[in-house]
Amino acid sequence: MERIAVIMGKMHSGGKKNLVMEYYRHINKEKIQFDFICDDDSNAIPFDEIKALGGKVFVIPPYQDILKNMSAIYKLCKKNKYKIVHGYNGTMNLFAMLAAKFAGVPVRINESISMAHSSDKKTIIKNILRVFSKCGSTHYMSNGEACGRWQFGNNIYNSGKVAVFKTVIDTGKNAFIPIVRRDTRKELGIEDNLVIGHIGRLTEQKNTLFLIDIVASIVKKESTAKLLLIGDGNLRDEMFKKINKSGLSKSVIYLGRREDIQKFYNSMDCFILPSLYEGLPVTGLEAEACGLPVFFSTEIPRESSPCDELGHFISLGKSADEWAEKIIKYTKKNIEKRKSYIEAVKAAGFDSGNEAKKLLNYYENILKKVN
Repeated sequence: MERIAVIMGKMHSGGKKNLVMEYYRHINKEKIQFDFICDDDSNAIPFDEIKALGGKVFVIPPYQDILKNMSAIYKLCKKNKYKIVHGYNGTMNLFAMLAAKFAGVPVRINESISMAHSSDKKTIIKNILRVFSKCGSTHYMSNGEACGRWQFGNNIYNSGKVAVFKTVIDTGKNAFIPIVRRDTRKELGIEDNLVIGHIGRLTEQKNTLFLIDIVASIVKKESTAKLLLIGDGNLRDEMFKKINKSGLSKSVIYLGRREDIQKFYNSMDCFILPSLYEGLPVTGLEAEACGLPVFFSTEIPRESSPCDELGHFISLGKSADEWAEKIIKYTKKNIEKRKSYIEAVKAAGFDSGNEAKKLLNYYENILKKVN
């Protein structure tokens, strides 16, 4: 059995954590084990689950103190004599890859799972780091074509040097179940409402404040509509100010940060992702598997939607009112004919069980060359 160092950076609630944990839950742990290396300001490290699955967690100084962060990675790689490190920290992988190289790790996998947008204040730094992000890496990976081309460039992607391992979900846990929908809607007191869903970090990237504009427009057209909102982030306070100013306080059900999210997909009537940028968002896949129409911004790669009849892409150049019209139109059409789409999502290559086998083969083929 080989232990692989997985460089997480911030292990917060959300897509990156869900992506890595889905692969980890399903990979053959008699052959491969993960050691998670996480920044100490992470807010959602599943210590108990990782320990129960035989993994380890190492908490290190955050990447804001980059020298201490690199030093900690270097020392762990030296001590544990890893043959593979796998970084899931975007352009920040640069620093982990270099630390691992100096420590003598022979295989250093740099994975791209996100992109950037000019409206995000982090973009300038990301674009600078992107130029150098390949330094120290021996292998490249991405969760889709768009992310691979963005971080590593067209030449490397076109040469076939970027291995694509898709964002995955446990499709079996994301089915549409009418009785779960009924019970959850009753529990929340929304039996007769049009329920708009959003799960994600409340940040600039997720376009949280525009989401509230969209909901305000929907409520003007459909007075019974409610937003079911799950997540947390730096824009939470500003978001609630906007909710109150817009007179939406009775139209928003806010559940904070949750891990038990599958039942809430069942309770929703549609799902909105107006993000400035994404890689391949986990929530979109989970929502579509559960039979929800999903309204993506056109800044999100088209490959994020495996179900053509459910995925709708709307430009951020459109007004909140235009978003609302399209959301209401297609949501109402779907409610009566709603069903599970887990087989379609699985067939498109987004099932964690199937993809974990491919990842195991990938690791094993690399290890044959270094052993």
